[in-house]
Amino acid sequence: MTKAFVVGHPIAHSRSPLIHGHWLAAHGIAGTYERIDVAPEAFAEFLKTLREKGFAGGNVTIPHKEAAFARVDELTPRAKTIGAVNTVFFDADGRLWGDNTDAPGFIAHLDQSLGADRLDRTGGTAVVLGAGGAARAIVVGLLERGLTRIQVANRTRARAEALVALDPQRVAALDWADLPTALSGAGLLVNTTSLGMAGHGVLDLDLTPLPASASVADIVYAPLETPLLATARARGLAAVDGLGMLLHQAVPGFERWFGVRPAVTPALRDRIVADLVGPRAGP
Repeated sequence: MTKAFVVGHPIAHSRSPLIHGHWLAAHGIAGTYERIDVAPEAFAEFLKTLREKGFAGGNVTIPHKEAAFARVDELTPRAKTIGAVNTVFFDADGRLWGDNTDAPGFIAHLDQSLGADRLDRTGGTAVVLGAGGAARAIVVGLLERGLTRIQVANRTRARAEALVALDPQRVAALDWADLPTALSGAGLLVNTTSLGMAGHGVLDLDLTPLPASASVADIVYAPLETPLLATARARGLAAVDGLGMLLHQAVPGFERWFGVRPAVTPALRDRIVADLVGPRAGP
């Protein structure tokens, strides 16, 4: 029986076991996927004992993504660029690899939600709000997808400047006060901040400057309809919620551990949505 996991601290809120459990049942695979709560001071030892505990690999979430980056045996090129690991797996020689699937997960979600050619019709321009780990992964995904102009806005400009190094020819830092001008030429707006999440305040942003053809994405998925997305839909703009990124980023790991590439289906989404609005409602 193949075993996989998600590790974090705390971890009880994670929907990953529901996602992978759905796929295990759908494909008739005799495997397990479990939540494991590990405090930061015990994480290094946890990684060392994965093989002897019979795990094929697993997912890594807050606060261990950077620690995993520093402690795996090998890193994929994408993980090196992003500087954080959210998926680990063993190769045939027993080496523990670290990958980051957030970037392709975000792009796959956009393509599924908007149509595979939508990003190609944006003029290659995007504005990204926020400059944390999620923003870094999403900027990498947009660069890999071929966008030619990505502007990053953050309340603290220095943090946005740090993302410019990913590709100085295509990524630029933006003062928050300059957002109206930037939005007027953007084909895609992405919120990577926690603003809009339940209990984290509201993102106060005027979307009037955005072109009618623009799309708006929010990585927040609790609630699914953030004020930003509600405003975008009211304007008639294409709006993409954050749940699909969570679902699509799980695909590569499942394929690594269990040998089958699963699909993100309406049935899977409905199952997670039901949990989001049920007794465990929240992120």
